[in-house]
Amino acid sequence: MSTSTTRIISPGKLVWAGILLIAVVGLIHLIEASEELEEATYLGPLFLANFGGAGAAAIGIYRNYRWGWGLGALVAGGAFAGYVISCTIGLPGLPVEEWLEPLGVLSLLVEALFVGLCLMIFVRPAKEARMG
Repeated sequence: MSTSTTRIISPGKLVWAGILLIAVVGLIHLIEASEELEEATYLGPLFLANFGGAGAAAIGIYRNYRWGWGLGALVAGGAFAGYVISCTIGLPGLPVEEWLEPLGVLSLLVEALFVGLCLMIFVRPAKEARMG
């Protein structure tokens, strides 16, 4: 595998912003894992998996690997979708959740910011390549 397909070049501040955002996503889910385990036995392990995936993504981003951003987008996007589903139609075996739970709103914000940053990182180089 060549370096050009596995690594990306991106400005340092954007990399650190990505690392910080995905780390916050993981920490929020780690904090909530025990509470969610009490609600439904499948939620606690999913929240812990989110934490682990966010940690792996942060390491990948730090090492400038493309897969770190992809994994982070999957972790953040999946968590965002899960929250929206839990507040609209509900998750299996649980009632529909409250939209304005403070940690949930913070999580949505951080997840959306990470996905937006990820898109900016990947779309900008493609756009520059077409123009150059």
